[in-house]
Amino acid sequence: MAYTKASGQAVNRYSKKAYDDVRVRVKKGQKEIIQKRAEQLNKSVNGYITDLIEEDLAGSDLAEYAEANSESI
Repeated sequence: MAYTKASGQAVNRYSKKAYDDVRVRVKKGQKEIIQKRAEQLNKSVNGYITDLIEEDLAGSDLAEYAEANSESI
């Protein structure tokens, strides 16, 4: 399927509806380290970071809230 302007717009609309954006700032040099670790785990940087967050939330008092308010897409 060829990429068209319309398909790009459709992807953007879906992303805005389905996902929240979170910006993470790290000290100079940390980005490269994070990227390398994600590669070692065969994950994207986003996947690596979200997995770490989910793991942390699972051990917190917010686990039930996080589970109740997350949707599988």
